[in-house]
Amino acid sequence: MKCLILAAGYATRLYPLTENFPKPLLTVGDKTILDWLVDDIDAAGEIDEYVVISNHKFAHHFDKWAKTKQQRITVVDDGTDSNETRLGAVKDIQFAIERLGLDDDMLVIAGDNVLDFSLTGFIAYAKEKNTSCIMRYYEPEHKKLLKCGVVEIDEHDRVLSMTEKSATPATHWCCPPFYYYTREDARLVKVGIEGGCATDAPGSYAAWLCTKTPVHAMEMPGSRYDIGNLESYERVKAEYHGITK
Repeated sequence: MKCLILAAGYATRLYPLTENFPKPLLTVGDKTILDWLVDDIDAAGEIDEYVVISNHKFAHHFDKWAKTKQQRITVVDDGTDSNETRLGAVKDIQFAIERLGLDDDMLVIAGDNVLDFSLTGFIAYAKEKNTSCIMRYYEPEHKKLLKCGVVEIDEHDRVLSMTEKSATPATHWCCPPFYYYTREDARLVKVGIEGGCATDAPGSYAAWLCTKTPVHAMEMPGSRYDIGNLESYERVKAEYHGITK
């Protein structure tokens, strides 16, 4: 299984911290955000390669970080150098697939979140379901729902529909940026893009995929700390105490 880490954004809302440095390598506690994610996921023993998808501006920072890790980590430079020229998350996934010739099950995650729960449980859930899977959490605030991927599910966790940033969200189930794709479904990313799948938000491919094949949604067992601006970064640094669940 491969783990693709989406890290090609420019984090403009965190300037000046991220003007010349990537958000996923900011420190929270005694680790970088990427260290928290990779060290946790690696405990599952399922990942044989981590692929960090970067932009050209920050790729050298990730190369330097990768040399400090024991895991097999490949950094892919998508060639973009500004927020205006970015490819978008779904095209970045396909870029990495084509560049490295990937043909495997894939865990796809955003590289800029820290969690108080282990993602190893999500990997186990996906293997048990034997389908592509997403995560979900209950979001009570309507304002926040407008900025999220929102899912409808049946009594067996199967996704009935998923929309990204809908003006009329169908439920209060939000989808955080953590996805598992089977080998067969990972092969369809290019088909989805060619078929009109949106490419900016990482959940857009999952939204397209659930109209073609079964996708299940695991309820998130803890909290996600999204670092979107300077204020939220300072809050996370003060409040985050590592993986406790």
